[in-house]
Order: sequence, then structure tokens, then C-alpha cells
Amino acid sequence: MNDMTAGPQLRPVHERSFATHDGVDLFYRHWPALRGPARGAIVLFHRGHEHSARMAHLVDELVLSDFDFFAWDARGHGRSPGARGDSPSFGTSVRDVQTFVEHIGVHHGMRAEDIGIVAQSVGAVTVATWVHDYAPPIRGMVLASPAFRVKLYVPFALPGLRLLRRVFGNFFVTSYVKAKFLTRDPARIASYETDPLLSRAISVNVLLGLQEAADRVVADAQAITVPTQLLISGSDWVVHHGPQHAFFERLGAVEKERHVLHGFFHDTLGERERAVAVDRMRAFIVRVFAAPRVRRNLLDADRHGFTREEADALAAPLPALSPRGLYWSATRASLRFGGLLADGVRLGHATGFDSGSTLDYVYRNRASGRSPLGRHLDRTFLDAIGWRGIRQRKLDVEALLCDASARLRAAGAPVHIVDIAAGHGRYVLDAVAAMQERPDTILLRDYSALNVEHGTALINDKGLADIARFASGDAFERASLAAIRPRPTLAVVSGLYELTPDNAPLRQSLGGLAEAIAPGGFLVYTGQIWHPQLELIARALTSHRRGEAWVMRRRTQEEMDQLVAAAGFRKLAQRIGESGIFTVSLAQRVAG
Repeated sequence: MNDMTAGPQLRPVHERSFATHDGVDLFYRHWPALRGPARGAIVLFHRGHEHSARMAHLVDELVLSDFDFFAWDARGHGRSPGARGDSPSFGTSVRDVQTFVEHIGVHHGMRAEDIGIVAQSVGAVTVATWVHDYAPPIRGMVLASPAFRVKLYVPFALPGLRLLRRVFGNFFVTSYVKAKFLTRDPARIASYETDPLLSRAISVNVLLGLQEAADRVVADAQAITVPTQLLISGSDWVVHHGPQHAFFERLGAVEKERHVLHGFFHDTLGERERAVAVDRMRAFIVRVFAAPRVRRNLLDADRHGFTREEADALAAPLPALSPRGLYWSATRASLRFGGLLADGVRLGHATGFDSGSTLDYVYRNRASGRSPLGRHLDRTFLDAIGWRGIRQRKLDVEALLCDASARLRAAGAPVHIVDIAAGHGRYVLDAVAAMQERPDTILLRDYSALNVEHGTALINDKGLADIARFASGDAFERASLAAIRPRPTLAVVSGLYELTPDNAPLRQSLGGLAEAIAPGGFLVYTGQIWHPQLELIARALTSHRRGEAWVMRRRTQEEMDQLVAAAGFRKLAQRIGESGIFTVSLAQRVAG
């Protein structure tokens, strides 16, 4: 096999594999540090169509002998399995990054805090999405020629691909890019044209998912605080520069630097003059590892910061006769008309679109209305991207509840579940059916008497009255939470904190849970890090708070994780829906 490396390899390389969350074994290479113990680890992520061996030359060229190096073959690439250029989804590939880093931690003893990333092109977008969505505490990342917007050269290519996918389902397209447009290095060009592990195919699912994720990450780059070096190829035939510069300008990192490499083609790290790029990468890596790891303190992001400004802008009234004011007035009127026919819309108006009753209706996902038109409108309502994300969030909450329950049983600990704002409690009670062993007790709480009534009925319907009960309770009253008995070993807070813009009530709530849960117990919590319909929600939907506008302040994943950590919990795992809206995380109460 041709490894396409540049120059002699000084280090021995070990070929290994790791298992993904869905049981696929992905291939990776590991180069141990020449001087031990290793100071840290550098993880390399290749371009689309390529594989880990095509980045292997960097292991020696970076001259970082006291670092371990790792590089994978992404699924569908190189020696990893799967149809060439395909993945179940782009989100699956992002989750693979998380699993790979977790594997490096467990099997090679590298904490996330001691890991740096070097990623190129599609790999750079995958890593940037991972950092945005999962907020890993890595030391820093180098993004080389990130493919935030691919030059497709065909007018209306993306809308056309979406239309064809609706008609034909997933299919594959072949890259138009020739090796001579990637680099001016003759050896690199020859290797590209003869590499037996290289494939030019990419599935439309991955291509469209890549673009959707890239658009989201560029727009919300302020959420990324990891020290970042951006390398831009000045003569790039493959990707556009505009989104790269926009990403950098919006980037929320404490430390960031940008280098435009004039004359470089797209294969920045395989270009003929790449020593210039390698020198800058090395200097950046050495600097971020030499300095103490610094992150922005986000505990007060509710008072100042970009998500606060965003929420304030959404809460500001619009002039009634302005174009936008007239547009949103018409939108509200259409929703009132929809409420006459569609049962879900009517329920939202009656109880609040954020109420437990509306969420339980969304979970059941059965369109209902007066007449076929009403049922059609209700199906359109239920299929909104936010409600689809809510249903995925429910599945993720259930999965992590089962995970935490299994961990407790394995440790010989009882399973006492509490949900402090359960709505009707459907996701907790549905999760019980999937557990290998029933919990010892379940306490569901909610402030709403209507939710308590409906939740109690649901407990009886599911035959769980012997272990479960529903009670009225304030999810933000610290003393009340701290006094819960029996002491919970597994608490869940789903969909609540997203409705509260201020952090002080969250800190009270999390503090009460930390007092209630003994070290070793678990917390499942949710977050909303992104939403493409924030203005629709704020301008057209009403909340359970006396029919007020439903204005939400997003919390970045890092802000949410910092609040949880400040209360005394250590994050263990995370899930995120394909649309990138809702996250579900599992944390463990730590001593101290």
C-alpha cells in the first residue's frame, strides 16, 4: 500500500481500530511520542475523499517529538468500512469525532485538555461542527482550508441536489476536482492519481449535511471559544474564501489567528511550499500547549454576550406598520386561523406552545383537526424542524436515562429517579420500559396542577403506580429540591432551562440538585444551542406565562456545561439531534 508520505518516517506507527456508537470499527493510526511521557496528543483529520496516510507526513514535519499523533480514516474512507464517501449522516460523522476522542482518552490516557487538532477541508468542517456542538475542552485546533462552502460551479447546484434527493433518495456524485487543482507539488499530484485508497465519490446526504452544518457553524461561530488557527489557501479552486473569513471574524475564541497563504492551492498541508504552513502550525501548537488552558467565563453570559443581545433584539417590539411588523402580524393571524382547524395549534394557543400539554402532544405526533384541511395543517405544524428536534430530544433523554440507570446498577446503587419539571412525564415513563431493571422509585414534579393531573393518569395507565408518583413542585426552589426524599441518584431536567433566559434561577436549581444527589449520582440535562426559527417563535408563538411572547435566549453548550460544572457535576456524555438544535447530556455528581 502506498502511504503517500513525504520524506523518511522516523516514528513507528501502530495500526488500530475503535468502535463507534453504532458498532462500526473505524481504522486509525497511532504514532507514540519519541520522548515519553507524552506532553499531549495531536489528532489529524483528513480531507474528503482521502485517508489518514495522506496526512502522515505531518507527524515528522511538525517536529513535535514529545507528542503522540493520531489520525483516522473516516467511515467510508481509506481502510474504514462503509460505502465510499458515505455515512449515515453528517451528524453521525461528527459524533464519530467525539467517540474517537473518547477512545483516545480511555485507551491512550489522553485527556481532552491535552489534545490539539489539525484538520483540513471537509475534516476541518467536521471538527468545527464538533467543537461548536459538543464544546470539548481541547487545547486548540488548526483548521486548514475548511470547506465551509464548496465551489460547485453549476448554477443552483444545492437546490437541484435537494430536489433530486427527494425524488430518488440518497445517491452519489463524483468530485470534479483534478489533482492539479489541489496542489502544485508534482509528487503529491502523482500520488493522488494513483492512490488505491482514494475515492472521488461522495453521497448527497453527506454533501448536503456538510453544507447545512457549515452554514450553522459559520453563522454561530461566536459560540466557539477554543483557541483556533485558520489557514486559508490563497488560490483555492475548491472552496470559497468568504465563509472562511466570516467564520474567523465571528469566532469567539480567546486566542485566534488567521494566515492567508498566497499561491497555495486547496491541499494546504500537501502543497509544495507547505513548510511555511507547517512552521506556523508548529508555533501555534507549541504556544497553546505552553500556556495555561484559558476559556471564557460564561456563567454571566445571560447578562452580557451575543446570545443576550440576540434575545433582546427578538423581544424588542416592531413598528406595527413596518414591513417586518406587517409580516409578523399576518403570521400571527394565520396561526389564529390554523388554531380554528388544527388541534395542536389550538392547544398551543390555549396552554402555551412551550407548555407540558403541547409538548406531550408533540411527543405523540398524531395529527388531528377539524376536517382534512385541519389535519393537514396539524401535520405541517407537527413536522416543523423544532418539533422534530423535540421528538429526537425525547429519544436522547430516554437513551441517557437508560445509560445512567445501567451505570448505577453496575455499581450496586439504587435507582431513585426525579424529574423536577416533568410536564406529563412521558419521556421518563417511556424510558422505564426500555430499562433492563425497573427503578426503585420515580418522583415526577411540575408546577402545573394540570400537568400533575395528567401525569398521574399516565403513571396509572402504564402500571407504574407502585414505584412512581407525581407531586407539585417548584423546579427553581433550591431548598425544596435539596429536601427530596428518598435522595435521588438520577435526576433529569428536560426542556426547562431553555425556557429561562437568566442564569440565577438555573444556579439555584442546579445547586438544589447537587445537594440532593450524593457523589456518584447522575444528572441528565438538556440544552438548546441553536434554532433556525427563533424569530418565528418570538414573534408568533405564545408561552405558558399568561400568553406572553415566547422569547428564548440560547445557551451555548459551553455555557450550559459551565453552569452544570459549577454546581458540582462532571460531564460524561452528550447527544445532539441532526439539526443541531437540542442537546442532551449526562453528568455525574462529584465529591467536593
